[in-house]
Amino acid sequence: MSLLELEDVHTYYGESHILQGMNLTVEEGEVVALIGRNGVGKTTTLRSILQLTAPRSGSVRFRGEDLTGNPTHEVADRGIGWVPEDRRMFGYLTVEENLRVAIDPDQEVEPLRDEMFDLFPDLARFREKEARNLSGGQQQMLAIARGIVGDNELLLVDEPSEGLAPLIVEQVVEALREVSTETTMVLVEQNFPLAMDLADRFYLIDHGTVVESGPTEGVTADDERIQRYLAA
Repeated sequence: MSLLELEDVHTYYGESHILQGMNLTVEEGEVVALIGRNGVGKTTTLRSILQLTAPRSGSVRFRGEDLTGNPTHEVADRGIGWVPEDRRMFGYLTVEENLRVAIDPDQEVEPLRDEMFDLFPDLARFREKEARNLSGGQQQMLAIARGIVGDNELLLVDEPSEGLAPLIVEQVVEALREVSTETTMVLVEQNFPLAMDLADRFYLIDHGTVVESGPTEGVTADDERIQRYLAA
């Protein structure tokens, strides 16, 4: 049994049919990248998993249990975390306060907080700074840290490198690489080389369905089966 399975998922925004029979699986311990042009359904796939935009048909199964139609907070309680593209900080809370609200009340705060500060030294330096006053890179680090401290079995990460300077991207990538040693991950990423570097397998999406998939090893943007779907 796979950790996550999407079977024939159809998701709409109003009358717009976005996911048109999405099928994919994620095995425990791997990083899976969703790639493709803008607007083909990558983020909608993450939203469908979380039931933020619930599928009209098909199933989303986590550890064999069908999540389809469940409230999003119940999906999160089962151990699925989200690092959204727009980061969604609590802007007027400090870095430390943002981390605290993401930690389960039954868990000890300090060890988890300190682990994040070790992973992201910038967050330790600015622990008393309000999130709205952080740089874009620091906000991304905080978004990832919040997803990790939730003690999630599966982390959905949406466009972690978008809008970041190359040096910050390197820091974020190294953090995700370290996280991936303990947490299964689904990654949406427009930076193709970065996605292939981080992920074990990929799904190439076009018009709301999978058109290519396989291991990432040796795959480049020059591959004809990839290029025709990524080219503008």
